[in-house]
Amino acid sequence: MRCFLCLAMPLALCRPGLLLSFITVCSCLDPDCVLGIVGRPVFLPCLHPNISASVNVSIEWRRGDEVVLRSDWGEDGQWDRRSTDSAAISADAALTGNLSLLLPSVDPKEDNTYFRLFILSEGNQSAAVCTVCLSTAASFSPPVLEREEAAKGEEIAFWCHSTGGFPEPAIYWLINDTEKPPEGSVRTLTTSLPDSNLYNITSHLTVNISKDSSVSCMIENQSMNQNLTSTSYGVKRAPLNKRASDAMWIFSTALCVVVGIMVAVGVVYQIHLDRTSKRKKKEFRKHQLSKAYDRHQNGEETEVMKPASIETDV
Repeated sequence: MRCFLCLAMPLALCRPGLLLSFITVCSCLDPDCVLGIVGRPVFLPCLHPNISASVNVSIEWRRGDEVVLRSDWGEDGQWDRRSTDSAAISADAALTGNLSLLLPSVDPKEDNTYFRLFILSEGNQSAAVCTVCLSTAASFSPPVLEREEAAKGEEIAFWCHSTGGFPEPAIYWLINDTEKPPEGSVRTLTTSLPDSNLYNITSHLTVNISKDSSVSCMIENQSMNQNLTSTSYGVKRAPLNKRASDAMWIFSTALCVVVGIMVAVGVVYQIHLDRTSKRKKKEFRKHQLSKAYDRHQNGEETEVMKPASIETDV
């Protein structure tokens, strides 16, 4: 068991009763590295229960020769603390013995940097009580894979690009999921961003393959156990049963469209017939009414003329 296991323990759990069982376990003399993610806080573990607040005592966390944090204790507890980059330790560290250092943000420049804790009592400096190595890492963006089509018989070019990771990754190419590209067909450029020290990576593959081949680009970040893959698929022949299924689907769709058109035409034609029939019936009734009106008018004229003729005869 190494001291970096203390990272999983909240500070509240590191009480004196538990500390006694970790005196030999977390002495942190083993310089195994603690992994810190760039831009996130990290704990550098250190347990030393022998520190006492009954006399004046000071501790210093150093990064190389630089003092990252200094804290002084006396009979009244912690009375002075000075730190850079807002580094901190627990306020009751002298009582609990939990002298773990909290860094609020990890910088990629701190990769493989050693932090050491020293105790100063009555002017005497002890040897390093804890030595912790910090390694840093950051996730790369998912790779963007671009394929440049070429004329028949010419080589095809592929570009793979990923950004913002740390440390420098490894890049792999695969053809049809299993084949490695020919030697000399890959050119890779890795650049470090000056403001953040993070890496951008661009890889170029030029290969003579069929257009139905697939090509994959994989970015591997071993520090974070991270593998990111992007694949470009060519034009592949569909299996026979898939082609048959597609043909049946197309036929069914076309049949539905034809039937739909026929139904629509039938409905429109029926509406036209109904309108024509209604118009003819309306015209017929109008004609009948007109004839009836004419007969009625002729009948009245006859009745009016008859009395006049009778009076003349008399």
